[in-house]
Amino acid sequence: MSHLYNISIYIYLIVIRFASFFNRKAGLWTQGRKDIFDRISEALENEPTGEARKIAWFHCASLGEFEQGRPVIEEFRARFPAYKVFLTFFSPSGYEIRKNYGDADFIFYLPADTSNNAEKFISIVNPRMAFFIKYEYWFNLLRGLRKNEIPVYVISAIFRPGQHFFKWYGSWFREQLKLVSWFFLQDQESAELLTKIGISSFSVTGDTRFDRVCEITAQIHPFPLVEKFCEDSQVILAGSTWPEDEDILFPMMVKSGSSVKFIIAPHETHPERISSLVSRLKIPALRYSEASNENIHEFRILIIDYIGILAHLYKYPFLAYIGGGFGSGVHNILEAAAFGIPVVFGPGYKKFREARDLVASGGAFAISDANQFIKITNQLLNDPLRYSESSEICYEYVQGHKGATEKILKKIHG
Repeated sequence: MSHLYNISIYIYLIVIRFASFFNRKAGLWTQGRKDIFDRISEALENEPTGEARKIAWFHCASLGEFEQGRPVIEEFRARFPAYKVFLTFFSPSGYEIRKNYGDADFIFYLPADTSNNAEKFISIVNPRMAFFIKYEYWFNLLRGLRKNEIPVYVISAIFRPGQHFFKWYGSWFREQLKLVSWFFLQDQESAELLTKIGISSFSVTGDTRFDRVCEITAQIHPFPLVEKFCEDSQVILAGSTWPEDEDILFPMMVKSGSSVKFIIAPHETHPERISSLVSRLKIPALRYSEASNENIHEFRILIIDYIGILAHLYKYPFLAYIGGGFGSGVHNILEAAAFGIPVVFGPGYKKFREARDLVASGGAFAISDANQFIKITNQLLNDPLRYSESSEICYEYVQGHKGATEKILKKIHG
């Protein structure tokens, strides 16, 4: 099975290098790994060698996992200042946005998980410990870390019965999980699944995303133009949207007239995507990059064509629509819920516990078409008591689930 795994890695490399000629993300993925070991070696050339080196390696698949692991990275740095933080990303959507993150000393793409690459990476970086955020089990790296007696921790790990680890053909994958030193799990269901396959090196600590979104609500990041756009208006913020989500929003935009304003923050913000969104709207819309004090009140639709600020904007609207629910899965709803605003999303939310919990308790609402979105929105607009109850449910839910970071750091010894 190891041979098949390694073959699959090489096939992936061939495919993504071919795709890099016409796909921007694939191009960034490939270019970012060019001469990767030379660049890592150069970055670390002034670091102590051997046992004197104190590096903690944190790996995130992409931006969402980075935000999930960020509270642990920053608290680790505060508690263990002698350590240098080495941060890697798999995806360009994480690396390109956070490559200048100030609480990491070194930031790189993760080399592809071939046997040779894994051995070389561990030899050059020589981390004292390794942290993987949520998932991404790179088995050559895990074997290399175990061989070198480097402890591996998985933060905010979550497992579901449908994963290959728990299938009849998953024995090899189950054995690879045993290379992890300790799992910090999100929920009891994950604990039960690991127990069934003979893994007991875990503790249920919760999801560090709750800590992160609570941190965001406590930060002061003023956005004067957004604030001016929202003043004296009921505003719906649609975050991380895809075209399928926007098709749900458009009828409400037309029907509500001037009584409701909309902020749309699409999941992708490259120029082609923004231009397509503007042309599909058929209603005058203002791009955030073109907003000014003079024109901000001339529009009732504001498009956020800028990465990295969405989580802070949820303090402005009365309602949030979160995209992704008509595709592979709804995006992060906790960023909005942390500000105590009701959340609406499409039907693809069942694999996310926080979405299921909030739908069941009345803080969030799942819709399947534009008419349902209009109905729910009008109910919340016109019923202050129901709105207040939904808002409180969201806020209390987030507050009640924070604390995972502290539980994790108690287990870690520098």
